[in-house]
Amino acid sequence: MSRLDLTQPLVFEPIFMERIWGGRRLETAFGKRLPAKRKIGESWEIVDRPEAQSVVRDGPLQGLTLHDLWVQHRAEIFGPVADAPRFPLLIKLLDANEKLSLQVHPPESVAGKLGGEPKTEFWYVARAEPGAALFVGLDKATHAEEFQRSISDGTVAGRIHAIQVKAGDSMFLPAGRFHAIGAGNLLVEVQQNSDTTYRVFDWDRTDDSGQPRQLHIEQALQCIDFSDCRPGLIKPEGEMLVDHELFKVWKWTIDAPREVIGRGEFAIICLLEGAADCGGVQLRPGELCLVPASAAGRVIAPLLRPTSLLRVTIPG
Repeated sequence: MSRLDLTQPLVFEPIFMERIWGGRRLETAFGKRLPAKRKIGESWEIVDRPEAQSVVRDGPLQGLTLHDLWVQHRAEIFGPVADAPRFPLLIKLLDANEKLSLQVHPPESVAGKLGGEPKTEFWYVARAEPGAALFVGLDKATHAEEFQRSISDGTVAGRIHAIQVKAGDSMFLPAGRFHAIGAGNLLVEVQQNSDTTYRVFDWDRTDDSGQPRQLHIEQALQCIDFSDCRPGLIKPEGEMLVDHELFKVWKWTIDAPREVIGRGEFAIICLLEGAADCGGVQLRPGELCLVPASAAGRVIAPLLRPTSLLRVTIPG
Protein backbone atom coordinates (compact mmCIF):
# COMPACT_ATOMS: atom_id res chain seq x y z
CA MET A 1 0.00 0.00 0.00
CA SER A 2 1.58 3.28 -1.11
CA ARG A 3 2.02 6.13 1.31
CA LEU A 4 -0.51 8.96 0.91
CA ASP A 5 0.37 12.51 -0.02
CA LEU A 6 -0.97 14.34 3.05
CA THR A 7 0.30 17.85 2.52
CA GLN A 8 -2.93 19.47 3.69
CA PRO A 9 -6.30 18.67 5.27
CA LEU A 10 -9.02 16.84 3.34
CA VAL A 11 -12.20 18.52 2.14
CA PHE A 12 -15.21 16.45 1.06
CA GLU A 13 -18.15 17.11 -1.24
CA PRO A 14 -21.38 17.65 0.76
CA ILE A 15 -24.43 15.47 0.09
CA PHE A 16 -27.72 17.38 0.19
CA MET A 17 -30.87 15.71 1.53
CA GLU A 18 -34.33 17.00 0.69
CA ARG A 19 -36.63 17.02 3.72
CA ILE A 20 -40.26 18.02 4.18
CA TRP A 21 -39.18 20.39 6.97
CA GLY A 22 -36.14 21.82 5.15
CA GLY A 23 -35.49 25.20 3.56
CA ARG A 24 -32.79 27.20 1.78
CA ARG A 25 -30.68 28.62 4.63
CA LEU A 26 -27.75 26.32 4.00
CA GLU A 27 -27.38 28.44 0.87
CA THR A 28 -28.09 31.88 2.31
CA ALA A 29 -26.18 31.42 5.58
CA PHE A 30 -23.37 29.09 4.54
CA GLY A 31 -23.07 29.56 0.77
CA LYS A 32 -23.91 25.95 -0.14
CA ARG A 33 -24.87 25.49 -3.79
CA LEU A 34 -28.19 23.77 -3.28
CA PRO A 35 -30.33 22.08 -5.94
CA ALA A 36 -32.85 24.61 -7.25
CA LYS A 37 -36.38 24.82 -5.86
CA ARG A 38 -35.94 22.09 -3.24
CA LYS A 39 -36.37 22.02 0.50
CA ILE A 40 -32.93 20.94 1.68
CA GLY A 41 -32.97 19.95 5.32
CA GLU A 42 -29.59 18.26 5.67
CA SER A 43 -26.09 18.55 4.28
CA TRP A 44 -24.18 15.36 5.06
CA GLU A 45 -20.63 16.65 5.38
CA ILE A 46 -18.79 13.61 6.78
CA VAL A 47 -20.40 10.22 6.09
CA ASP A 48 -19.37 6.62 5.48
CA ARG A 49 -22.54 4.62 4.85
CA PRO A 50 -23.58 2.08 2.20
CA GLU A 51 -26.10 4.56 0.77
CA ALA A 52 -23.97 7.72 1.09
CA GLN A 53 -20.24 8.39 0.83
CA SER A 54 -18.16 11.49 1.43
CA VAL A 55 -15.81 11.94 -1.54
CA VAL A 56 -12.57 13.93 -1.39
CA ARG A 57 -13.16 17.12 -3.39
CA ASP A 58 -9.69 17.96 -4.66
CA GLY A 59 -5.97 17.46 -4.18
CA PRO A 60 -3.90 14.28 -4.58
CA LEU A 61 -6.65 12.13 -3.00
CA GLN A 62 -9.48 13.54 -5.13
CA GLY A 63 -12.20 10.97 -5.77
CA LEU A 64 -11.37 8.69 -2.83
CA THR A 65 -14.27 8.01 -0.49
CA LEU A 66 -14.22 8.24 3.27
CA HIS A 67 -14.66 4.47 3.33
CA ASP A 68 -11.57 4.06 1.12
CA LEU A 69 -9.57 6.12 3.59
CA TRP A 70 -10.96 4.28 6.62
CA VAL A 71 -10.32 0.80 5.24
CA GLN A 72 -7.11 1.29 3.28
CA HIS A 73 -5.27 4.12 5.07
CA ARG A 74 -6.62 4.17 8.61
CA ALA A 75 -3.37 4.63 10.50
CA GLU A 76 -2.16 7.50 8.31
CA ILE A 77 -5.47 9.36 8.31
CA PHE A 78 -7.00 8.58 11.69
CA GLY A 79 -4.18 7.38 13.92
CA PRO A 80 -4.63 4.71 16.62
CA VAL A 81 -8.44 4.53 16.75
CA ALA A 82 -10.63 1.58 17.68
CA ASP A 83 -11.46 -0.90 14.97
CA ALA A 84 -14.87 -0.58 13.28
CA PRO A 85 -16.20 -1.60 9.85
CA ARG A 86 -16.93 2.05 8.96
CA PHE A 87 -15.92 5.50 10.14
CA PRO A 88 -18.01 5.76 13.31
CA LEU A 89 -19.35 9.33 13.00
CA LEU A 90 -21.77 11.16 10.72
CA ILE A 91 -21.58 14.97 10.72
CA LYS A 92 -24.38 17.09 9.25
CA LEU A 93 -25.61 20.63 8.89
CA LEU A 94 -29.37 20.88 9.52
CA ASP A 95 -31.80 23.58 8.37
CA ALA A 96 -35.08 23.29 10.28
CA ASN A 97 -37.30 25.64 8.31
CA GLU A 98 -40.19 23.84 9.99
CA LYS A 99 -40.16 21.78 13.18
CA LEU A 100 -39.13 18.14 12.88
CA SER A 101 -41.23 15.21 14.02
CA LEU A 102 -41.25 14.13 17.67
CA GLN A 103 -38.91 11.16 17.54
CA VAL A 104 -36.36 8.94 19.22
CA HIS A 105 -33.23 7.05 18.22
CA PRO A 106 -32.61 3.56 19.61
CA PRO A 107 -30.06 2.80 22.32
CA GLU A 108 -27.54 0.01 21.87
CA SER A 109 -29.58 -2.32 24.09
CA VAL A 110 -32.58 -2.45 21.74
CA ALA A 111 -31.34 -1.25 18.32
CA GLY A 112 -30.32 -4.69 17.09
CA LYS A 113 -33.56 -6.46 17.89
CA LEU A 114 -35.50 -3.66 16.14
CA GLY A 115 -33.34 -3.93 13.04
CA GLY A 116 -31.87 -0.45 13.54
CA GLU A 117 -28.63 1.23 14.58
CA PRO A 118 -27.96 3.01 17.87
CA LYS A 119 -27.64 6.77 17.69
CA THR A 120 -26.33 9.23 20.25
CA GLU A 121 -25.88 12.77 18.97
CA PHE A 122 -24.84 16.35 19.68
CA TRP A 123 -26.35 19.59 18.38
CA TYR A 124 -24.62 22.95 18.12
CA VAL A 125 -26.89 25.92 17.36
CA ALA A 126 -25.07 27.82 14.62
CA ARG A 127 -27.97 30.18 13.88
CA ALA A 128 -31.35 30.63 15.56
CA GLU A 129 -34.27 32.85 14.71
CA PRO A 130 -36.00 34.67 17.57
CA GLY A 131 -38.17 32.26 19.52
CA ALA A 132 -36.46 29.13 18.16
CA ALA A 133 -36.58 26.12 20.47
CA LEU A 134 -35.23 22.63 20.90
CA PHE A 135 -37.58 19.91 22.16
CA VAL A 136 -35.67 17.53 24.41
CA GLY A 137 -36.78 14.96 26.94
CA LEU A 138 -40.13 14.75 28.70
CA ASP A 139 -41.76 17.54 30.64
CA LYS A 140 -42.35 15.07 33.49
CA ALA A 141 -41.69 11.40 34.13
CA THR A 142 -44.26 8.95 32.85
CA HIS A 143 -44.55 5.31 31.81
CA ALA A 144 -45.02 3.65 28.45
CA GLU A 145 -48.75 2.95 28.85
CA GLU A 146 -49.60 6.53 29.79
CA PHE A 147 -47.38 7.85 27.02
CA GLN A 148 -49.09 5.59 24.48
CA ARG A 149 -52.49 6.90 25.58
CA SER A 150 -51.31 10.45 24.93
CA ILE A 151 -50.41 9.42 21.38
CA SER A 152 -53.87 7.93 20.87
CA ASP A 153 -55.71 10.97 22.24
CA GLY A 154 -53.54 13.50 20.37
CA THR A 155 -51.88 15.12 23.40
CA VAL A 156 -48.36 13.72 23.04
CA ALA A 157 -46.93 17.08 21.91
CA GLY A 158 -47.76 18.42 25.35
CA ARG A 159 -45.34 15.95 26.94
CA ILE A 160 -42.16 17.29 25.32
CA HIS A 161 -39.83 19.66 27.17
CA ALA A 162 -39.05 22.84 25.17
CA ILE A 163 -35.95 25.02 25.58
CA GLN A 164 -35.60 28.44 23.94
CA VAL A 165 -32.19 28.66 22.26
CA LYS A 166 -29.83 31.12 20.62
CA ALA A 167 -26.70 30.82 18.49
CA GLY A 168 -23.90 29.27 20.51
CA ASP A 169 -26.08 26.93 22.57
CA SER A 170 -25.53 23.18 22.39
CA MET A 171 -27.27 20.00 23.48
CA PHE A 172 -26.20 16.39 24.04
CA LEU A 173 -28.76 13.73 23.15
CA PRO A 174 -28.10 10.21 24.38
CA ALA A 175 -29.90 7.48 22.47
CA GLY A 176 -33.36 7.05 23.93
CA ARG A 177 -34.03 10.76 24.48
CA PHE A 178 -37.39 11.89 23.08
CA HIS A 179 -36.75 14.99 20.96
CA ALA A 180 -37.34 17.26 17.99
CA ILE A 181 -35.73 20.35 16.46
CA GLY A 182 -37.90 23.45 16.42
CA ALA A 183 -38.37 25.71 13.41
CA GLY A 184 -35.81 28.46 12.88
CA ASN A 185 -32.72 26.47 13.89
CA LEU A 186 -29.58 25.96 11.82
CA LEU A 187 -27.56 23.25 13.53
CA VAL A 188 -24.31 21.35 13.34
CA GLU A 189 -24.98 17.72 14.27
CA VAL A 190 -22.32 15.22 15.33
CA GLN A 191 -23.71 11.70 15.72
CA GLN A 192 -23.02 8.02 15.67
CA ASN A 193 -22.94 6.59 12.17
CA SER A 194 -26.63 5.72 12.08
CA ASP A 195 -29.73 6.67 10.12
CA THR A 196 -32.35 5.07 12.37
CA THR A 197 -35.21 7.32 13.53
CA TYR A 198 -38.51 6.27 15.06
CA ARG A 199 -41.21 8.94 14.66
CA VAL A 200 -43.97 9.32 17.24
CA PHE A 201 -45.81 12.41 15.97
CA ASP A 202 -45.37 14.55 12.85
CA TRP A 203 -47.71 17.47 13.62
CA ASP A 204 -50.39 16.03 11.28
CA ARG A 205 -48.21 17.03 8.34
CA THR A 206 -48.65 15.57 4.86
CA ASP A 207 -46.30 15.36 1.89
CA ASP A 208 -46.83 16.78 -1.63
CA SER A 209 -49.15 13.88 -2.46
CA GLY A 210 -51.26 14.47 0.65
CA GLN A 211 -49.93 11.44 2.52
CA PRO A 212 -48.67 11.52 6.13
CA ARG A 213 -45.17 10.26 6.82
CA GLN A 214 -44.77 6.85 8.40
CA LEU A 215 -44.77 6.67 12.19
CA HIS A 216 -42.96 4.01 14.24
CA ILE A 217 -44.83 4.03 17.54
CA GLU A 218 -44.25 0.40 18.53
CA GLN A 219 -40.50 0.74 18.07
CA ALA A 220 -40.36 4.15 19.73
CA LEU A 221 -42.07 2.87 22.87
CA GLN A 222 -39.24 0.36 23.28
CA CYS A 223 -36.60 3.08 22.94
CA ILE A 224 -37.80 6.15 24.84
CA ASP A 225 -36.30 6.76 28.27
CA PHE A 226 -39.44 7.69 30.18
CA SER A 227 -37.43 8.91 33.17
CA ASP A 228 -35.52 11.46 31.06
CA CYS A 229 -37.10 14.74 32.16
CA ARG A 230 -36.29 18.38 31.44
CA PRO A 231 -32.64 18.03 30.41
CA GLY A 232 -30.61 21.22 30.13
CA LEU A 233 -28.27 22.69 27.56
CA ILE A 234 -24.59 21.84 27.73
CA LYS A 235 -22.60 23.88 30.23
CA PRO A 236 -19.12 24.06 28.66
CA GLU A 237 -16.07 23.19 30.71
CA GLY A 238 -13.61 25.63 29.22
CA GLU A 239 -13.45 24.79 25.50
CA MET A 240 -14.81 21.26 25.94
CA LEU A 241 -18.46 20.74 24.99
CA VAL A 242 -18.66 16.92 24.91
CA ASP A 243 -16.26 14.35 26.33
CA HIS A 244 -17.92 11.02 25.55
CA GLU A 245 -16.76 7.53 24.64
CA LEU A 246 -18.19 8.00 21.11
CA PHE A 247 -16.88 11.46 20.25
CA LYS A 248 -15.32 14.59 21.69
CA VAL A 249 -16.27 18.12 20.71
CA TRP A 250 -14.56 21.39 21.55
CA LYS A 251 -15.45 24.95 20.62
CA TRP A 252 -12.45 27.15 19.90
CA THR A 253 -12.37 30.90 19.40
CA ILE A 254 -8.99 31.76 17.92
CA ASP A 255 -7.17 35.04 17.43
CA ALA A 256 -3.75 33.53 16.65
CA PRO A 257 -2.42 30.41 14.88
CA ARG A 258 -2.98 27.18 16.79
CA GLU A 259 -2.10 23.52 16.30
CA VAL A 260 -5.21 21.51 15.49
CA ILE A 261 -3.86 18.05 16.31
CA GLY A 262 -1.18 16.44 18.38
CA ARG A 263 1.02 13.51 17.39
CA GLY A 264 -0.96 10.53 16.07
CA GLU A 265 -4.29 12.34 16.32
CA PHE A 266 -6.82 13.42 13.70
CA ALA A 267 -9.52 16.09 13.96
CA ILE A 268 -12.48 17.40 11.99
CA ILE A 269 -12.87 21.16 11.91
CA CYS A 270 -16.20 22.92 11.30
CA LEU A 271 -15.92 26.68 10.96
CA LEU A 272 -18.71 28.58 12.71
CA GLU A 273 -17.87 32.23 12.15
CA GLY A 274 -15.07 34.33 10.69
CA ALA A 275 -12.57 32.77 8.30
CA ALA A 276 -9.46 30.64 8.71
CA ASP A 277 -6.60 28.91 6.94
CA CYS A 278 -6.21 25.33 8.11
CA GLY A 279 -3.01 23.81 6.77
CA GLY A 280 -3.46 25.61 3.43
CA VAL A 281 -7.24 25.05 3.18
CA GLN A 282 -9.37 28.20 3.33
CA LEU A 283 -12.48 27.79 5.48
CA ARG A 284 -15.62 29.91 5.71
CA PRO A 285 -18.64 29.40 7.99
CA GLY A 286 -20.34 26.06 7.35
CA GLU A 287 -17.23 24.50 5.78
CA LEU A 288 -15.44 21.46 7.19
CA CYS A 289 -12.11 19.74 6.76
CA LEU A 290 -10.47 16.62 8.14
CA VAL A 291 -6.92 17.06 9.41
CA PRO A 292 -5.20 13.65 9.07
CA ALA A 293 -3.03 12.28 11.84
CA SER A 294 0.07 12.38 9.61
CA ALA A 295 -0.71 15.64 7.80
CA ALA A 296 2.12 18.09 7.29
CA GLY A 297 -0.21 21.07 7.66
CA ARG A 298 -1.77 20.97 11.12
CA VAL A 299 -2.03 24.64 12.13
CA ILE A 300 -5.18 26.75 11.85
CA ALA A 301 -4.84 30.51 11.60
CA PRO A 302 -7.67 33.09 11.74
CA LEU A 303 -8.14 35.31 8.68
CA LEU A 304 -10.89 37.35 10.33
CA ARG A 305 -11.66 38.16 13.94
CA PRO A 306 -13.57 36.76 15.67
CA THR A 307 -13.14 33.28 14.24
CA SER A 308 -14.72 30.30 15.98
CA LEU A 309 -14.94 26.61 15.15
CA LEU A 310 -15.89 23.18 16.38
CA ARG A 311 -13.11 20.62 16.75
CA VAL A 312 -14.36 17.00 16.63
CA THR A 313 -12.50 13.75 17.13
CA ILE A 314 -13.04 10.24 18.47
CA PRO A 315 -11.22 8.74 21.45
CA GLY A 316 -8.11 6.73 20.59
